[in-house]
Amino acid sequence: MTTLDLAIIGIYLLSMVGVGIYFSQRNRNSEQFTTASGQIPGWALGLSFYATFLSAITFLGDPGKSFGSNWNPFVFSLSIPLAAWVSSKLFVPFYRNGQSVSAYSHLEERFGAWARTYAMLCFIMTQLARMGTIFYGLALTINALSGIEMSLIIIIAGLVIILYTVLGGMEAVIWTEVIQAILKTLGALMIVGLILNQVDFGEIWAIGQRDEKFSLGTFQLDLTTNSFWVILLYGFFINLTNFGVDQNYIQRYHTAKNTQDAAKSIWLCVLYYVPVSFLFFFLGTALYAFYELNPGLIVELKQHVSEEKNIPLGSIKAVDYADRVLPYFMKTQIPKGLLGLLLAALLSAGMSTMSSGMNSSATVFLKDIYLRYIQKDLSPQKQLRVLHIATIVIGCLGIVFGISMIGVKSLLDVWWKLSGIFAGGMLGIFLLGFLAKKVSNVAAKIAAFVGVIIIAWMSFKDNLPENLRIPLDGKMTVVVGTLTILLAGILVQRIFKKQ
Repeated sequence: MTTLDLAIIGIYLLSMVGVGIYFSQRNRNSEQFTTASGQIPGWALGLSFYATFLSAITFLGDPGKSFGSNWNPFVFSLSIPLAAWVSSKLFVPFYRNGQSVSAYSHLEERFGAWARTYAMLCFIMTQLARMGTIFYGLALTINALSGIEMSLIIIIAGLVIILYTVLGGMEAVIWTEVIQAILKTLGALMIVGLILNQVDFGEIWAIGQRDEKFSLGTFQLDLTTNSFWVILLYGFFINLTNFGVDQNYIQRYHTAKNTQDAAKSIWLCVLYYVPVSFLFFFLGTALYAFYELNPGLIVELKQHVSEEKNIPLGSIKAVDYADRVLPYFMKTQIPKGLLGLLLAALLSAGMSTMSSGMNSSATVFLKDIYLRYIQKDLSPQKQLRVLHIATIVIGCLGIVFGISMIGVKSLLDVWWKLSGIFAGGMLGIFLLGFLAKKVSNVAAKIAAFVGVIIIAWMSFKDNLPENLRIPLDGKMTVVVGTLTILLAGILVQRIFKKQ
């Protein structure tokens, strides 16, 4: 990277801190820190949700998947509108009419403290997994371009995010996400434009068709592989978790001026994200065509992967370096100056998700742990201090998770597995309380226990003997786990009634 590239990145990072400093003047209490006092317009909230969806996992993982395999993971994006419809009709009014900013306080009212604690722990673990995955994605790219050690990159990026999140609270998070949403969309368009300047669309289409790069997966009702239906089901349940149970989203519903704006923001997120997700998958296929037409330009990356993974050069396949191909293209093909802009776009893709995750995790700690179990009567100023400390701690744990993930094979695969493990429990308990009004506390406890067993069984099936494995694709964990808790709770309650 040139001095100009580094200067652009430095200006971007300083500007994010500047936004935090600007909004720090308004953060006088916990309400302002967590919900921006309900003064965010719907269009800005929609861009904020979109920025959270469009993380570094999308920026690197989606092109990596379509480069190394096909468009099968794009089906995840196709499931978002259905989840958005359910959430805007049912969940947004439910939370907006509630008194608590915590997504999980109503679970205590419905089933007891154990349900609130279980859902809260699942949420925090999901956030740490998400932050770790994104930190690693950022480090992977910047390391490829600069040679700076990955752990150092994660630490520096993490400290910047912690700083502006602590200073500016939720208002700074949302307005930085608005900026970041625009920046990373322009970054994606810029890369696609640079490729199309060198490769005709017709060539990309022909090569993609030849090697089945545009496939969405088999349409047979096969739940044991990455079929179209597995990804669609997985996507629907994960996105229902995002919009309906995830504190990261629910907290921002309370930042909107009214319920209509909160519901509208979900649909704006869908409107922005689905076409841009399409763009990122096209980007991966375009990169594949570019290097098929220019095989000599990818030799250096293949040699590096061959040495690092101890794989013979002749045996290296596209999937072995798929997550690294976009950073490599940026390193070797992007003109000076533009590289700094694109790296700023990539940084924005990671920072937006992590800042909102830190803020919402700190809110959960305050509302669901500190005020519930440690000290109930706390002044607004002291609540703000707890939020600041919790944000710093969560951010540091995210940094640790990011460093621990260095060396994973596929960003998207790791994130999908981790999110499936934690999301199933959260969504299952929530739906049981929301849909099955007559299920008792005892029946819910039994259902949650059974659900956790099933989720653990499916999550670690590869470590079990062949005859003990559930013959389903790993991404079905969230689907099966959620339905197990819901149906088990209803069934146990009926058994209790008959007795």
